[in-house]
Order: sequence, then structure tokens, then C-alpha cells
Amino acid sequence: MSLDAKLRDRLLEKKSKIEAGGGKQKIAERHEKGLLSARERLGTLFQPDTFQEYGAHIRHTCQHFGMADKEIQADGVICGTGYVEGRHVAGFSQDFTVVGGTLGKMHARKICWAQDFALKHGTPLVGFQDSGGARIQEAVDALSGYGDVFYRNVQLSGVVPQVAVICGPCAGGASYSPALMDFIIMTRHNAHMFITGPQVIKAVSGREVGMADVGGAEMHASVSGNVHFVAEDDEAAIAIVRKLLSFLPSNNTEDPPHDPIADLELGPDSGMDALVQSDPSEPMDMHKIVRHVVDGGDLLEVHATFATNMIVGFARIQGIVVGVLANNSMQKAGCLDIDSSDKGARFIRFCNAFNIPLVTFVDVPGFLPGIEQERGGIIRHGAKMLFAYSSATVPKVTIVCRKAYGGSYLAMCSQELGADMVFAWPTAEIAVMGADGAVNILYSKELKDLSDPAEKRTKRQQFVDEYRAEFASPYLAASKGYITDIIEPEMTRSVISLALRKLLAKRELRPPKKHGLIPL
Repeated sequence: MSLDAKLRDRLLEKKSKIEAGGGKQKIAERHEKGLLSARERLGTLFQPDTFQEYGAHIRHTCQHFGMADKEIQADGVICGTGYVEGRHVAGFSQDFTVVGGTLGKMHARKICWAQDFALKHGTPLVGFQDSGGARIQEAVDALSGYGDVFYRNVQLSGVVPQVAVICGPCAGGASYSPALMDFIIMTRHNAHMFITGPQVIKAVSGREVGMADVGGAEMHASVSGNVHFVAEDDEAAIAIVRKLLSFLPSNNTEDPPHDPIADLELGPDSGMDALVQSDPSEPMDMHKIVRHVVDGGDLLEVHATFATNMIVGFARIQGIVVGVLANNSMQKAGCLDIDSSDKGARFIRFCNAFNIPLVTFVDVPGFLPGIEQERGGIIRHGAKMLFAYSSATVPKVTIVCRKAYGGSYLAMCSQELGADMVFAWPTAEIAVMGADGAVNILYSKELKDLSDPAEKRTKRQQFVDEYRAEFASPYLAASKGYITDIIEPEMTRSVISLALRKLLAKRELRPPKKHGLIPL
């Protein structure tokens, strides 16, 4: 029996109004700024015809401040599920053309539906944030709505991947939901995120600052560390979402989307030798080394412009998805400091939660010295690295490339912190401290007794060479069982590939407890 023509026309009319959001003119204004509409963002993310919307007919319940008679299409947020590269994903997209995308109780309820769906069905959650914040007219109902969203962000944490895309304003309490998610992608233009904006800062402190200083993408990506990826526009941000999801499992009960190469390539890679820098006083380009080891040089670097003395990111090694960590001696000599410790520890814990093996490249001279670091709590922050690696039960493979001194040697996943296999290049130096510093302590009297500067330099170099040969040699560490094997750099990719293939079935149980107490 066919649907009555009048009913059909009414249905189509209502659907057209809902899909128009705030109207064609407002959408056109967004397009002029290079922005997609809320629906276009979801349409670009999901495969064609796979998006099924939830709550399109939901309306707000506010009866105050002239809002009772105001028609708010879809209550300012579009929610639903679809497929991304064949994978089921839940998503929501705030609609700035509808009352500024502000959040009220029903708006929050729709987001909570997407969160609950992701939790129950084990699907990743992607949220497009583009909102003026709490809907003032709904008073405490809006605050309650935010609380409901935050609570569910925490429930989802470590269960399914959560990705936030900041593509418009995200101010005040609204910024805490993306902060509770796993990854934040922010567009370079038209987007900002802050707790207190320039006007509030000026009113309180008298200091004049620009929006870019407190809430811009570049600042958050390189200074605050809140943002993991910066995209040029909405389309580029969605491309990053797709790329990121390609490395991740849908939930914590699944393995990552490994695609193991049937026949492992186990021969030498002569191109690696040209990248090795044996002189510990000279920087070594760890980006090139990592990209040479991973498949096709494809490293999705996370936090690329924040704490650049540490490199973290996702890649594949002969088809196996891995999380990569590496010290970057091109910045701060590769020392661990407050920011790089936080960056590394957070990445380790994400990988562990989602069963992603960890591969660590070590070239670390120590923790960064300085009064600012000590007063800033480097002990507490550095301990996060120790905690994160020690608590991780995923396969862990470590390559000691050059320097591995003191506590930082342990903090970069030594055998003692649970590394399943630790390999070292012949150029590695593993010791309590670097040769120069050690000579100053161990041979201070002998050097002090020498008056001739040339003789002192010669003798000092002799002591340095002796220390490296006797106390810092990788062969010494290997002889005591701290190193699995010493390998030539050209065998790095082959050795890691073989180790990963053997470790994929790893199962490791820990003492039963509610959770550990990481030094936050």
C-alpha cells in the first residue's frame, strides 16, 4: 500500500528543512570561508549511502528567553553511524549554522547516544566540534549535558578510539570533551580552542593577547601539546581521520589491522649504513632512520611539532602495525624533558590499550638538566615514561642505536622495564653516564696532575676511549644478558620484523587491581 501523497510531501518537507540546518545562506557563508557544513563533514568522512542518522527530529525543551517558539533543526548536532573504509564508525557533527551549534540538554543527549552506541558496539567515535559552547538559555540543563558527555568520554577511554576534529570554536567547558578523547585534529584556520579567551584574559590580567596566542592550532600543536595534528582545512582533517583509523583496531578486544607479508624480507639493507652517525657528539637524523625501517617510509607522526626531541607515530613494519618511539638528537640532543616524557608516556599508554606493538629507537644522553626542569617536576614527569613502559603488556622491541645513559636508558624501554627483545648497534653506548662526564669523575686526579695542555688533552681522550671500551660497550651489556643481540644497522628492519612476527601471540598477565597510580 503506497504512502499517502500528503504524508509523503510532509515527510519530504520536514526532511528538507532538517537537512538545510540554519539555511542555505548560512551554509553558503561557511563555504565562502572554506568550511564544510556539519552534514558535509559527515558525508565526506563516511562512505556514500552508509550514514544512518539518529535523532534528526529531536527538538530542544527550553521554554525560556524566547526559545520556546524557536525551531532548532536537529537541535544543532547531527549524529549517526556509517562506514569508513569498510569499518563501522559512530560520529557526530555540531552545526554552527543552528544557534551557533550551542549545547543544550537534547543536543548533549544526541552526542551521548553516539557515545553509547560506540561503547556497546565497539566502534570508533569521531566528533566534529564546532560550537559556541553552552546554550545559556538552558542554564543548568546545559551544564548537566556537558557532564553527561564528559562522563561517557571517560567510559569510552581505552575501549574504543576517540577522535575529535576541532573545525570551529571550542571554548570554555566545551574543550574538555576533546581533551578527554584520544586524538585531537585541528584546522589551521577558522578554528580555536580555549578555556578563557582574549577578552577574559584582558579583563582579569590587563594583558592583551590575540586569538592565535591562546587558542590557535599552531599554539596548541607546538606549545600546549593539546593538539596532535594540524590540518589545512576540513577535507585535510578528514583525510587525517581516515589515515589514523587505518592503523587502529575498532576496539580494545581486537588486534590492529595487521597485514603481515607472507614471505618476510630478512636480508641486509645497505642503505641504512649511510644514515648512521657513530660520533656521539654529532646529531643523528632519527626521522630518516625510522622512515627507512618502516614500510614505504610511511610514518604517521603524532604531535609532530610538540616536544620534538621525541618522535612518536604509527607505521607498519612488513605489514605489522606498530607504535614507534625514538629520541631525536637533532633537538635538545635527544634528552628527555618534561614535555617529551608526557608525550611519550601518553602514546605508550594508548598503544598498550589498543594492542599495538611498540618499537623504540634509543639515542638518549639523559634527562634534560636545568633549574626550570627540576622546578617543573621532571622527576614526576620522567617517571611517567617508566610507568608507561613497565605497565605495557604489548610486544616491545627496543633498538639501542647510540647513547643510552643513566635513568634515561631505563626510561626508553630497557629489558628491565619489560622489553621482550633489546638489540643494539655496535655504535651503542650503555652506561651510567656519558664518557666525558665519567672521565671528569673517575680520572680527575690524574688529569689534574698534568700541567701540559696538549698532554692533558691526549690523556683525557685516552681515558674517554678506555671508558667507552670497558664501561659503555654494548658487548659488556650483552655479556650480562641485558641485550638480546648486537646487530649491524643494515639488519635493523629484518631483525625487528622477525621479532614482531614471533611476539604477536604474546600474552602477559599482571596482578589484579583496579588500576595503577601513574605519577600524574
